[in-house]
Amino acid sequence: MTVVREATDLETGRAAQPRQLIVSVYGLHHRTGGGWLSVATLIGLLAEAGVDEPAVRSSISRLKRRGILQAVRHGGMAGYELSATALDILREGDERIFRRERAALDAGWLLAVFSVPEAERHKRHVLRTQLSRLGFGTASSGVWIAPAHLHEVTAATLVRLGLDGYADLFHAEHLAFGDAREKVREWWDLDQLHDLYTAFLEEHEPTLRRWQRRRTTPLDEAFADYLRVLTGWRRMPYLDPGLPAELLPPGWSGIRAAEVFFTLHDRLESSAQQYLRRALSG
Repeated sequence: MTVVREATDLETGRAAQPRQLIVSVYGLHHRTGGGWLSVATLIGLLAEAGVDEPAVRSSISRLKRRGILQAVRHGGMAGYELSATALDILREGDERIFRRERAALDAGWLLAVFSVPEAERHKRHVLRTQLSRLGFGTASSGVWIAPAHLHEVTAATLVRLGLDGYADLFHAEHLAFGDAREKVREWWDLDQLHDLYTAFLEEHEPTLRRWQRRRTTPLDEAFADYLRVLTGWRRMPYLDPGLPAELLPPGWSGIRAAEVFFTLHDRLESSAQQYLRRALSG
């Protein structure tokens, strides 16, 4: 259960920590067809994002203890690759992180209804943690709700963790009673989400403006900025699971935050990958 408990290293976090930047490096490397990275390479790459060598080594050790990285030697060189479970979580995360469209209101909702015996209350905690990690809101203590498009990843997660025997999943519509917009505010903490999106914008909107003024794309700067914005964004789709725009407050900060992320993603990803390939070949 170590990787499960520490899934936040792959998906969430209150601020970009060195270990989360390391996972972002592995994610970018994996999307270019790679896997293993030497310790020396990681130290060099993280230096571009302002992380010093002791912090990299400490974070690598922590990720190893938590089952996210596994040690592998290549050609006598010490290095690490993502564990199989971490790779599964990373692939699942990519589908969510790079999903541009929000849920459609007429697509309905996914309900997770669960009951866990008191003797196994530790599994109740794990189940609630995983539903929260997947982006569910709380309709009541044993009924959690999410946009319907999350049904496949939810089912796969519960099966993978051996929790499927404690829950049932339903496709539902909100028929009555009350205003759905007010219900969404009850089920999710929209004020907290707004604050997080605002912080994201304060950090990364200046980066977008800087790149919009530039005619050239220095690869090292593109890599560092892409790593930061990717790590900052990675947590957001788990806290806000693509809630329908019609149910969100006017001027919802999350819509602007998504625009900033995807504009930077389109501008910088290719250059960041190019920098990574050059760093690995040189």
